[in-house]
Amino acid sequence: MRSLAQRVPAKDAVYRTKLIEQAAKLEDVIAMGLGDPDLPTPPHIAEAAREAIARGETHYTHPSGMPKLRQAIADLLNRDFGLDYTAEETLVTAGTQEGVMLLMLALVDPGDEVLLPSPRFTSYDTAVELCGGVVVSVPTYQKDKFALVPAEIEARITPRTKMLVLITPNNPTGAVTPPDAIREIAEIAKRHDIIVVSDEIYATLLFDGAEHLSIGTLPGMRDRTITMNGFSKSHAMTGWRIGYLAAPQPFIQRMVEPRHTLSINACTPSQWAALAAATGPQDAVKEMLAIYSSRREVLLRGLDELGFSYGEPAGAFYVYTNIEASGLPATEFCGKLLAEARVLVQPGMLFADPDDRYVRMSLLQPKHRIEEAISRIKSARSRVFKT
Repeated sequence: MRSLAQRVPAKDAVYRTKLIEQAAKLEDVIAMGLGDPDLPTPPHIAEAAREAIARGETHYTHPSGMPKLRQAIADLLNRDFGLDYTAEETLVTAGTQEGVMLLMLALVDPGDEVLLPSPRFTSYDTAVELCGGVVVSVPTYQKDKFALVPAEIEARITPRTKMLVLITPNNPTGAVTPPDAIREIAEIAKRHDIIVVSDEIYATLLFDGAEHLSIGTLPGMRDRTITMNGFSKSHAMTGWRIGYLAAPQPFIQRMVEPRHTLSINACTPSQWAALAAATGPQDAVKEMLAIYSSRREVLLRGLDELGFSYGEPAGAFYVYTNIEASGLPATEFCGKLLAEARVLVQPGMLFADPDDRYVRMSLLQPKHRIEEAISRIKSARSRVFKT
């Protein structure tokens, strides 16, 4: 073990592995903390990949992606979000995970500070730290429905601040930072000369009339914003590993060589599938959103009955649940809930949240399984809850 490089952190590995191993020993576990849609990829997308394979489209593409797909992505961003990019200002990645690493490799020097919302998806932390950067957490709060508060961002800016990562809707909270706050954040970025990475992977998943505003559309923001998105969540394509970045060409050019080094190009048949996702019918996306919305109602109602509070999620497919009513810290609650009720949820510590009162639940089980999970928690209350 002394031979292993020290640059790779393993902060959450022990606890995460422990939960997974515990779940593997039990039968009929309901996994309520998933981030992988249970719904199938729409048929026309899968068919496009099959046809590409049949045509022999199984070789390298340009590291930045197929020209047709890059143009389709530029068109999609304009159509759906009002963003103005050319095909040359896009780059196709092997999922947004690779996009995160590319961004940090291209932009973060040792000692640079990167502002990240908390709670958050912690792949950002790993990428920043691998590049020698420093993570600076910007807290969000249940009272604000976990939306970013501009004043909390500005209070943490120093001369070493290089970048702000704006994630809306957010994982794990489902928070949508409202347009007025986005406008304030844009002014802060311009005032302090900060790059903004706008992670919009959940931007099509909005509830109750919530509005998503892409910060790159605002005056003076196009040249300092990198927009990141993909098809994994909107089109149930997690396993296809296809995402994209859009930014002014100097940013994109800076990422091409690291992108070539990491994986040469995104999987070629997956690029053809993504082309079908971008240019084909969007009915399935709307149908998925309706399904998630219905499940959301069931889960929120069940949490109310349990006495658990939450910052009502306006987007994505997660509910960040305050389990303080159980009388247990979240880490202990998750272990006991799995053992006594065979329901698997994830504590906030896995999402860079120092407040050990929250767990992530998701809408990625059929309604009857969500109802069953709530029923199991109620039945196990006397064995799990401390109060």
